[in-house]
Amino acid sequence: MRILVCVKRVPAPGAKINITADGQDVDTAHLGFAMSPHEECAVEEAVQLVERFDGEATVLTLGPPEAEEQLRYASSLGVQNAVLLSTDGSAWDPQGTARAIVSAVQSLEAEDGPFDLILFGNESADSGGYQVGVRVAHALGRPIVNAIKGIEPDFDAGTTRVKREIDGGFEIYDLPLPAVLGVKEGLNLPRYPTMKGRLASKKVGVKVIEAAADAGGQGRVRLRQPPAQASTMVKLGDGPEAAPAIVDLFEELGLLK
Repeated sequence: MRILVCVKRVPAPGAKINITADGQDVDTAHLGFAMSPHEECAVEEAVQLVERFDGEATVLTLGPPEAEEQLRYASSLGVQNAVLLSTDGSAWDPQGTARAIVSAVQSLEAEDGPFDLILFGNESADSGGYQVGVRVAHALGRPIVNAIKGIEPDFDAGTTRVKREIDGGFEIYDLPLPAVLGVKEGLNLPRYPTMKGRLASKKVGVKVIEAAADAGGQGRVRLRQPPAQASTMVKLGDGPEAAPAIVDLFEELGLLK
């Protein structure tokens, strides 16, 4: 049983994002990076499946050499293999990214056999394009379901049952393997790396492949900073003297009957 998890190096969720003066890129001078939250759940699911079914997991990312940080973080959680599709750090559109991943997957599978599951995050935390996983699955001729909240594979039978949350319940899909899945945050609770895992991840060999793909049909025009949302704070008073004002506010908000 082999699982591939594709992750993306993105600005740390909640960080303040600044744009370069030319409007063409994110200013990374004081910015931390992580993988997308959906992808953290994909990595955790891969590790759990490997522990249950005695297989191996591989993590792959397309990005600059600095993206090795995210690969080693995944390795510290229990992923055995890491692959970096190396770029110069410039932005890649979904078409080019998908083509590069497809080429890498075909190369890796030619060496060691097919991946039973390829996991993506439902969407990336920065661009939120929802495209790369679908494009990769289509190019490889494999079924895909997004927004996954449950995975129950039967590797002996060559199938997997997956669950997608909808209003009022779940949709259940039975897919033949190999398959591609877009994992959604909430599938599981990602673990934290142990000190032993951190130390072991430093020894994991990262396979570097020069990313190559034709440019897609999308091009960046300009990044724009959203307008700042001003907020105001009104002090209702100090101590017991503030109680009447608080009651009035609760009545105004409809919290008192």
